[in-house]
Amino acid sequence: MTDFHYKLDDDGIAIITWDCPDKSMNVMTETGFAELNDHIDTVLGDDAIKGAIITSGKDSFAAGMDLTVLAEWKEKGGDNPARALMDGVMQGHEVMRKIERAGMDPKTNKGGKPIVAALPGTGLGIGLEIPLACHRIFVADNPKAKIGLPEIMVGIFPGGGGTTRLVRKLGVMNASSFLLEGKTVAPAKAKAAGLIDEVVPADELISSAKAWIESATDADLVKPWDAKGYKMPGGTPYHPAGFMTFVGATAMVHGKTQGAFPAAKAMLAAVYEGALVPFDQAIRIEARWFTNILLNPSSSAMINSLFINKGALEKGAVRPKGIPDQSVKKVGVLGAGMMGAGIALVSALAGIEVVLIDQNQEAADKGKAYSEAHADKGIARKKSTPEKKEKLLSLITATTDLDALKGCDLIVEAVFEDVGVKAEMTKKVEAIVGEDCIFATNTSTLPISELAKASARPDQFIGIHFFSPVDKMLLVEIIKGKETGDRAVAKSLDFVRQIRKTPIVVNDERFFYANRCIIPYGAEANRMVAEGVEPALIENAAKQLGFPLGPLQLGDETSIDLAEKIMRATKAALGNAYPASNGDDVVQKLFDMGRLGRKTKAGFYDYDEKGKRTGLWKGLGDHFPVREDQPSLTDVQHRLAMAQVLEAVRALEEGVLEDIREGDVGAILGWGFMPWSGGPFSWLDILGSQKAVEICEDLAARYGDRFEPPALLKEMAKNGESFYGRFGAESKAA
Repeated sequence: MTDFHYKLDDDGIAIITWDCPDKSMNVMTETGFAELNDHIDTVLGDDAIKGAIITSGKDSFAAGMDLTVLAEWKEKGGDNPARALMDGVMQGHEVMRKIERAGMDPKTNKGGKPIVAALPGTGLGIGLEIPLACHRIFVADNPKAKIGLPEIMVGIFPGGGGTTRLVRKLGVMNASSFLLEGKTVAPAKAKAAGLIDEVVPADELISSAKAWIESATDADLVKPWDAKGYKMPGGTPYHPAGFMTFVGATAMVHGKTQGAFPAAKAMLAAVYEGALVPFDQAIRIEARWFTNILLNPSSSAMINSLFINKGALEKGAVRPKGIPDQSVKKVGVLGAGMMGAGIALVSALAGIEVVLIDQNQEAADKGKAYSEAHADKGIARKKSTPEKKEKLLSLITATTDLDALKGCDLIVEAVFEDVGVKAEMTKKVEAIVGEDCIFATNTSTLPISELAKASARPDQFIGIHFFSPVDKMLLVEIIKGKETGDRAVAKSLDFVRQIRKTPIVVNDERFFYANRCIIPYGAEANRMVAEGVEPALIENAAKQLGFPLGPLQLGDETSIDLAEKIMRATKAALGNAYPASNGDDVVQKLFDMGRLGRKTKAGFYDYDEKGKRTGLWKGLGDHFPVREDQPSLTDVQHRLAMAQVLEAVRALEEGVLEDIREGDVGAILGWGFMPWSGGPFSWLDILGSQKAVEICEDLAARYGDRFEPPALLKEMAKNGESFYGRFGAESKAA
């Protein structure tokens, strides 16, 4: 089977079509590069061929590099993986440089053959890097197409020439949003930004490319960086303007990453050093830094979690075997509040018919209005149309009539977090819907097995925990009760796939998995506030670990009254077993003072009238005085990280988690756990189980038994095991 197909048309123009068999989108492999190289040699070696078009046999161009190839190169390298990686990367560069120079004379820059990229749709990663090496980039006017270099999102950076070419094409500042943020844009915006050259109707893609080839001159084929007198847009590092640009870029990178993400720093180094030398040397510098980052354990962990494992979970890695397709046709959403409105929106966006129920019509209509507002924003940003808005809203029926739920094959209950209220709705709705309808409850804390007692069909009762805001958060936590059957699990997974979220499946236990881990993050921060640790130290320690929000800011965002409610409910449930702490006093004090977080414009932080944070509340020190002797940054970071990680290990030990892939992916997508680490289990593997136990035992001796390493972690340390070595067989298979 071949990835690249070659055809020479009667007009003397070769068509090289990328069409990976058995894949919905093209991905580059080592074999693919070899095939492309051979076809380019054919084009350049035959005087009768005028030029070539590189296009795709699919409705998209390419999703990027098959990242498993990079792992294979590293493995093949044995004792010298750096050499194997560098050689593999440079082979790809040689192919693209061959395309770029196209046989032209190295001294006169004449005699080359035009090679054009014609993208029918999305081009990401290597799917843009190859076009950047071509002499002209045509993209079909495809509304679903995305163009960009998103590699930074999975812990690497564009290492196929994209970093060097884009900076030389656009300048550092204009390239920064695409390189450092992984920004992807529609074709029209890609043209406006200078990423591509032409946007044409889909049915004119090849003819437009051919017309350009027929008219191209020698000068049209020479890239600016290969032309005499080239100057980098915005200036090089030692140019007065360029100096300020690089100073600003460095500040921007460190401001956004807090130094926690090695790929961003490596890419900036490649850009800076590459800007000081000619293009061919710059490419080698890019390859060297790319190899450096591929050897960083952070890169491997992020690729494993955010590319391989995330993809496997989305494709049904944990779906029960033997259950036929359970795609949802009509969903009933009970409760039109913030969560219910969000669930209705994402369901309708997926083309699912929605019945949105609330106690009164005004509330139901308000819930539907959330979808209307979302559509209006899309129209204002030119990402949607009035016709799409009309279609979206036609899928949502907002009503108080429970009989409208007839015909639903899935119910998602999102009413008030109260066992009695949920039980009442379960009984009412089950009496109306068909006997094969799956009933899912959206709850973040209430035990699923307890809620299932109200159901006449507990095998069809399941928990689906959405994160807020539903339309923006990528994770959905599916919770199996003690009697939940496989069809209910399959139905939930298929629904999550339809609404384009990433699922994890866990077993029923207090706080499930996500909240079980995230609650200790805030609780440990509260303890430190009560102990007199400087709040700014706590917040910055977390940010420098790569958390998107410090724990105190997170407390404000999720609201102090929610923390107080969880604290009170947990005390009631656990009785004398409740692990009371001085951190509870911090929550209680803020609650009693009415400082409930952002929503009241007062919490751990102060806010202006518009709700913008103005700084940490100085009055906090009046109630919890800051002590003179402050702990080290590392000490604070270990407390914040281990408070969460040990709960993840306990969840695995107790069977709440059945697959460590879900633990890692869920942590990153659910609450932003140190993305550079690959997740809790990947981070423990980077640390090593022995080192982790050593850190935890030290913390336990100084701060309490909550840091006592679980028996599983101790056992693994004793045996010298890693989590992915012991539990990751499925991950490797994926």
